Amino acid sequence: MPKSEFLQEAEARGFIFQCTDIDALDAALMAGPVAGYIGFDPTADSLHVGSLIQIMMLRLLQKHGHRPVALMGGGTARIGDPSFREEARQLMTGETIAANLRGIEGCLRQFLTFEGETGARLANNADWLDRLSYIELLRDVGVHFSVNRMLAFDSVRSRLEREQGLTFLEFNYSILQSYDFRELNRSLGVTLQMGGSDQWGNIVSGIDLVRRTDQKQVFGLTTPLLTTASGAKMGKSARGAVWLSAARLPVFEYWQFWRNVEDADVGRFLRLFTDLPLAECDRLAALEGAGINEAKKVLATEVTALCHGRAAAEKAAETARRTFEGGESPAALPTATIPADLLAAGLPAFRLFVESGLAASNGEARRLIRGGGARINDVVVQDESLMVTPADLTDGAIKLSSGRKHHLLVRPA
Repeated sequence: MPKSEFLQEAEARGFIFQCTDIDALDAALMAGPVAGYIGFDPTADSLHVGSLIQIMMLRLLQKHGHRPVALMGGGTARIGDPSFREEARQLMTGETIAANLRGIEGCLRQFLTFEGETGARLANNADWLDRLSYIELLRDVGVHFSVNRMLAFDSVRSRLEREQGLTFLEFNYSILQSYDFRELNRSLGVTLQMGGSDQWGNIVSGIDLVRRTDQKQVFGLTTPLLTTASGAKMGKSARGAVWLSAARLPVFEYWQFWRNVEDADVGRFLRLFTDLPLAECDRLAALEGAGINEAKKVLATEVTALCHGRAAAEKAAETARRTFEGGESPAALPTATIPADLLAAGLPAFRLFVESGLAASNGEARRLIRGGGARINDVVVQDESLMVTPADLTDGAIKLSSGRKHHLLVRPA
């Protein structure tokens, strides 16, 4: 059983998957503040729910008096992490990377405190990688890497086994990530790297590089890769990625994502993604019947409060209550637009569900209607070919519902 409060709570909440030397790390955490980092690649101008477990790890580290460091991959973004990807990432321009970095920083500032003795630090590996010369990297770092060992990494082997190839550009990613760890250790005293379990090989390589070149002990800690109880990838919804930025995803839709999680995931998600005490998480997870729906509302509100603030979370919860329990159709519902000329000519009901994004295909929309799960303006659709026209607009919108949980307003544009 760990003695440090950080490892105790991280273990109890389900954050820990692997650790290079947990006893030595525990001793270091007991001896004084530890600086730990996680890297975030700027592949978009917002992080999404798939990154949330890493953000919560940094938040937990800060809670227990240690210093979180968020490393922005402004340099490595020019290559792209090949870990468990089926194909190479599309290379981005410098302007795109800069815009994405600004967006990701905004997401991180929603969860971490950047002031005070344990204030989080932001770093950008472009600050040192952009200055590297190739020969210097080969002599100083490359000499410590075994190609045989790198080929054995799960992230590399999985790509090669699928016969999709791995470019030399991508193959260098592990070396650069190891260089990052050493640079952060030298400049900021970082002794802990954290990440998802798919990063284990890269993390161990960085630890080995620091040991070989600087004769220092540093540590690695990984979290489990999350899927939902049904096996779906975490962070995805029927309508795409669940973004942490309100500019990318309305707060109400973010709240709804958490409200609609599977029953079996409620306890796990309460422990991982909220600050609620563990005893309260266990109490809520044990509820049954109608009680589990109340637990889901608590989960949705608490997770949303961390990301968007308490006021926005309470507003989303109240919007949901009025909409789903009071029969209202408030403007705060998520919206979709369709071409005005489509609606003007009249649109079959099944097509409207596809055009709005509530159904992925004509076949799915037809099955939804035949099963009695489709409603237009709160009226069950009986005929899949029912023509919807501008006459169905109320205050400039049509309310569509797929089942009891998915609702949106469609507006012509």
